Amino acid sequence: MNPISRGEFLKLGSLSLLGALVSDTVLANDGFFSAAATKVDEALMKKLILHNDAFVKNIFQKPLVNSDVRLSNFRPVAADIAAMTASVSHQKSEFYKSEIVVERLNQAADIMLKGQYGDGTVDAGGNRQSPPDTAFVLEYLCSAAMVLKHNKLKNLNSVKEKLKKFIQNAGEAMITGGVHTPNHRWVVSAALANINSLYPDVRYTNRIEDWLAEGIYLNQDGHYSERSGIYSAVIDKALITLARLLNKPELLDKVQKNLTTTYYYTEANGDLVTVDSRRQDQFMNITVSKFYLQYRYMAIHTQNPKFAYMVNLIENIPDFEQDALVEFMTNPELQQTILLKPKIKNDFEEFFAVSNLARIRRGNTSITLFGGNDKPVLIVSGRSSNPNFLMYRKGDAILKYMRMSSSFFRMGYFSSDGIEKVGNKYILRETKQGDYYQPLASEFQKADGDYQLSESKDGRFWNKMDFEHRVASNVKKQTTVIEIEENNGSLNLDFKVDGPPNVEITIEMCFKEGIQIEGATLGEKGNYFLKSGFAKANTGTETIDIGPGLVEHQNVNNLDSEEYTYHQGTLRTDGVHVYITGFTPFHHKMTIG
Repeated sequence: MNPISRGEFLKLGSLSLLGALVSDTVLANDGFFSAAATKVDEALMKKLILHNDAFVKNIFQKPLVNSDVRLSNFRPVAADIAAMTASVSHQKSEFYKSEIVVERLNQAADIMLKGQYGDGTVDAGGNRQSPPDTAFVLEYLCSAAMVLKHNKLKNLNSVKEKLKKFIQNAGEAMITGGVHTPNHRWVVSAALANINSLYPDVRYTNRIEDWLAEGIYLNQDGHYSERSGIYSAVIDKALITLARLLNKPELLDKVQKNLTTTYYYTEANGDLVTVDSRRQDQFMNITVSKFYLQYRYMAIHTQNPKFAYMVNLIENIPDFEQDALVEFMTNPELQQTILLKPKIKNDFEEFFAVSNLARIRRGNTSITLFGGNDKPVLIVSGRSSNPNFLMYRKGDAILKYMRMSSSFFRMGYFSSDGIEKVGNKYILRETKQGDYYQPLASEFQKADGDYQLSESKDGRFWNKMDFEHRVASNVKKQTTVIEIEENNGSLNLDFKVDGPPNVEITIEMCFKEGIQIEGATLGEKGNYFLKSGFAKANTGTETIDIGPGLVEHQNVNNLDSEEYTYHQGTLRTDGVHVYITGFTPFHHKMTIG
């Protein structure tokens, strides 16, 4: 897709997801911003209003926060303020001009001000006096303030002043405060841009330029550095805001590329592939709904059929909560009917070489292959460590993941050193190494035996043995190669594990809860063993065939590695587990289809 030029962007009109009014809009008597010369999606607007009113009703079902209790999370209160502001200001809302809503708005604004520290920040969970978490709160409050700024109802003046006080106080924290993670920089910058649109101050824009000077990383696959579905949505939203309010349309090039990648990472039902994330969502089930405003904005401005397809998809998935009325009120272009009716052929094969992830779709069959963990594998936020290397879907029949574990020095799951694509094959490889150690040379010996606490050379454990100065010996290596060939939605897999003999190998398949397994033997703890032949994973409407099987042992506990066992943890998830097992030298071929 060709990027939007600066002139084209300006010609298309102004829109920020959290920002100022566009020049070609008019202000209605009720404080609602109406789009001019565009066809409004009345059905969608009705849904948004009804949903927002239902949200407000739910607010009144909740007890008011005790004024003596300091909150640890202010986002829900800020979200309530945004929703109530939208309903009290929209002429078609049942809460339009509602005195009881105005009263509750004042109470909520008081709670926000009471929780705000002198430096302008608020707390968020364990993050104390947090500038970035305050920026997330400002997403809601700046939208509310924008609606209220142009609302002429006098009984809202007190709420306006309270929000202005909170936002300007928070602005001081945004000017000077620091961040934790890559996406925080752009969230803080977007907050500053929105504050500046409400209450202009050159210090806000100067601080934004400080952050932008660092550069916004986006790799050739279309991923930001965190490679996260959750935080890509956050960054895209922030960059759209900055593009409009700072007159920087070039930032939309990154948004377009990331949204295109996200299109390929989205399943037919809206589930988002997150196996390669470096953040918490690598072990979460999430949908693409967080990208709704971003896709809608870019679909309107680019006429990209993939983006229009995604808007339609998101609007029809169950968790589309429609909590966006305030956004549509401050950004009327979002109200436009998307006339483009895309005919997307969801049949593709995309290899994201930098991320070492492949996505294949053939009709109702969807395949994900992954081998891009950060090495060495560490279980910590900011690094990719998910051991799932294959995921397979055929309609509602879902193989949540395939993993492979080895008892080799109890190092746990296979974690590929990338993916190589050769012809029609995807090849995953890994070499594990376990060491033994010789006595320390005399110059490093200590009479009291009090050596440095250090990590072993193979990274498996720590001990007071001064490994740095020891010679490794009796080194053992295990090499694993998995070749995967796709043919019209079916997979041929070839597993080869070589190294020391008699090492237990376990192929683990976890199917979605509720699926019926036929042709495998049910063992302890609800585990199935595919001893020979083929098995069927059946939902009643779709079937996944797997096999042939092999079972040479049934030791399928503690597959995670010694690290997890020591901490009494596990990566095993809910689902229906089917196992194929053997010993090294291990060579097994099977199909999935």
